[in-house]
Amino acid sequence: MDLIDCNFELKEIQKLEGHADRVWSLAWHPASGTGEYPPLLASCSGDKTVRIWSQNPTFRSWDCKAVLEETHTRTVRSCNWSPDGTYLATASFDATTAIWKSIGGDFECISTLEGHENEVKSVSWNTSGTLLATCSRDKTVWIWEVMPGNEFECASVLQGHTQDVKMVKWHPTIDILFSCSYDNTIKVWAEDEDGDWHCVQTLSESNNGHTSTVWALSFNADGDKLVSCSDDLTLKIWESDIGRTASGDGHAPWNHVCTLSGYHDRTIFSVHWSREGIIASGAADDAIRLFVESKDGLVNGSSCRLLLKGEKAHDMDINSVQWGPGENRLLASASDDGTVKIWELATLT
Repeated sequence: MDLIDCNFELKEIQKLEGHADRVWSLAWHPASGTGEYPPLLASCSGDKTVRIWSQNPTFRSWDCKAVLEETHTRTVRSCNWSPDGTYLATASFDATTAIWKSIGGDFECISTLEGHENEVKSVSWNTSGTLLATCSRDKTVWIWEVMPGNEFECASVLQGHTQDVKMVKWHPTIDILFSCSYDNTIKVWAEDEDGDWHCVQTLSESNNGHTSTVWALSFNADGDKLVSCSDDLTLKIWESDIGRTASGDGHAPWNHVCTLSGYHDRTIFSVHWSREGIIASGAADDAIRLFVESKDGLVNGSSCRLLLKGEKAHDMDINSVQWGPGENRLLASASDDGTVKIWELATLT
């Protein structure tokens, strides 16, 4: 059955409390809820800590199993698990990125990456776990190569944005990097035959892009579409032949498909596309919106339709929404109110 034909409700499963300041970002462990592995979620906060939350398989309740602290000296802005779940990278306003590993059940910081001039805003692993990207208020994007012995070597410093870079995100199948910025643009970065990284495309107002700060972006499961969200109160869908190009060099251009406007009335801070095609957005209006693609008899392209509104999902701004990787349609949200919430998208019978 088509998702748009179903009736859903967003059920709050549990509110996770423990952070002493706003919660900025969330990252599900890649094995969460798959097979025998219980759901595991990382959250990071203005309180300088990262919390690891786990669902108790017997009682189905969520508990904090670890607090990662005394490493970062300022706000922890972003966290991201490596694809195999071995490492957790955390980016901080203290201008460093920390790499954590679970050793004997305890998380230990095994490496600290330095180089950015000031706040690191986002961190992202590529799909093979061989490269790590970071971005900063210093307007640069750094690509780090993962070396033996828990060493990380800066492979490239990418300059091109004219303002604070808010987020970096690797394409899910190809080593192409995307960055979005306070300068209202999304930049696409690719490596040439000589091993040098270049900006191969800029998505800006001139090609139907955003007219204000771009806060976040997310890819669909196939990697041929991305969604971006902005301070301009819109979500935009982009499409490319990137996954279908014979060369696989990732230089297939991204084109604007549609704009979703009128659904949030304050800045949209976070967007995430689930494996089965549901887009979640979280904004400064304290609300969550869910969208699905709809062909609606269109000959070419696609549009999106609102699936569900979650009003007053939190008491303050929602900074992050993230779908769990498992089968059970879990959504996590993080807010300025200091809490993380676990939601289930349930079908109404």
